Amino acid sequence: MNDTYINTNAYKHNPDVLSCLANLSSDEVFTPPDIANKVLDMLPKRLFSDPNSTFLDPACKSGVFLREIAKRLLAGLENKIPDLNERIDHIFHEQLFGIAITELTSLLARRSVYCSKFPNGCYSVSVFDNAAGNIRFKRIQHNWEDERCSFCGASKSEYDRGEEFETHAYEFIHIDKPEGIFDMRFDVIVGNPPYQLDTGGSGRQAKPIYQLFVQQAKKLNPKYLSMIIPSRWFAGGMGLDDFRDEMLNDNHLLNITDFPNAKDCFPENSISGGVCYFLRSRDDTGECAFSSIRNGNVCTLTRRLDEFAVLVRYNEAVEILRKVKSKNESLLSEIASSLTPFGLPTNYRGEKTTSRNNKLKLHTSEGVTFISHNDVEKGHEYLNKYKVLISKTGAEHAGEPDKDGKYRVLTSSMKVLEPNELCTHSYFVIGQFDKSLLAENLLTYLKTRFLRFLVLLSMSSINVSKSVFQFVPVQDFSESWTDEKLYKKYNLTKDEIAFIESMIRPMDIE
Repeated sequence: MNDTYINTNAYKHNPDVLSCLANLSSDEVFTPPDIANKVLDMLPKRLFSDPNSTFLDPACKSGVFLREIAKRLLAGLENKIPDLNERIDHIFHEQLFGIAITELTSLLARRSVYCSKFPNGCYSVSVFDNAAGNIRFKRIQHNWEDERCSFCGASKSEYDRGEEFETHAYEFIHIDKPEGIFDMRFDVIVGNPPYQLDTGGSGRQAKPIYQLFVQQAKKLNPKYLSMIIPSRWFAGGMGLDDFRDEMLNDNHLLNITDFPNAKDCFPENSISGGVCYFLRSRDDTGECAFSSIRNGNVCTLTRRLDEFAVLVRYNEAVEILRKVKSKNESLLSEIASSLTPFGLPTNYRGEKTTSRNNKLKLHTSEGVTFISHNDVEKGHEYLNKYKVLISKTGAEHAGEPDKDGKYRVLTSSMKVLEPNELCTHSYFVIGQFDKSLLAENLLTYLKTRFLRFLVLLSMSSINVSKSVFQFVPVQDFSESWTDEKLYKKYNLTKDEIAFIESMIRPMDIE
């Protein structure tokens, strides 16, 4: 056998080869060894000194989780299984199991774990009687129903492929009874699953699938479940509302570590909404130790996850939000339109000049054109009113902060629309006012750091809709509002004000 496998010093050289791999895509991200170990650190240490503990990675890519678990077991079982070769064989044959996401990653994972991509060969540190060992890959076909996969929702037009292409029909989530894959259950399920699939829909929308791995893992009822997943579930949206509610009401979630800027976890990746990893214990319940990590700074607070309708990711914001909600005011989400407020798609255009028939002024991403009343499908209640125009894109790429750690949140292109002015799906509107002053004061309010901070708490991507205003109270718009007036109204402390202003980039209110 290769003695360097068990020599932990052999893995302390810089760099570790698994930290140098180029990611498969922004949706299939290799886990750096240091992050894998931080995830494993959440597990009870006794698991690594128990020869009966079993571990499954249901979405193997580099094999880093199984490799790092093997190193811990090799040390933890030394007294119970003193013979090195016997200990290695026991660990690899009886304790470690994986399901690769592609044929390529199956070879990579076996090479990382067994030191050979063929564990039945002479170079494997533990010899199996088959070429897969306990890291399996099986090419799976999607189950098409009405042009979609009934398991993952993949589009038949996108993923009904020939043998020469990957189907991305991941075995773990394309089976009703996952316990049948290895015909066993596991003490620990841990991994970093694929994040999403292209749906083939308009706008090239992508369907999240990471939640399917979490839900499938729960079916196996492991003692401990831990996965690295995007944090967009905090606020729900696009098929994640039920998953969000399920997670918020799961008092078996003991730890969540969140990275609002995904680059703090995966330096080479931009992942909209950030990423997190969690620990779920089957046999323990209680409040969750929620940690937020920004620029290496960690803030941890043990709290209930279901206190608010979304999972508030900044612990420093919890008390601020409590103060705001204590006044029981109406919310801005109640006076905001839906997306496509007038039924006009993003690419809709009118005439370049106005005429007797085309009197409505249409705001588009390419400028202003003119249309008639007959072109408007809905939203007629807004036409004769003053309202504020807001872009549906409201943050930097992937919602990442600037070099100073501050977020933009909403664009400076917001403006008041007069009666007979409307917009395409590129925008939506807030308010229905008879006087321009009321709309102007709403616009000023929208530009305050206070409001945009409350919006940030509900944002899970760069996109904006009425739902992101669910924490924003309606004000008396007969007067103008500034941050100073708002801080005073809600009795914010100096530290709370400093936190808001450390998070939100100022916007010109003129």
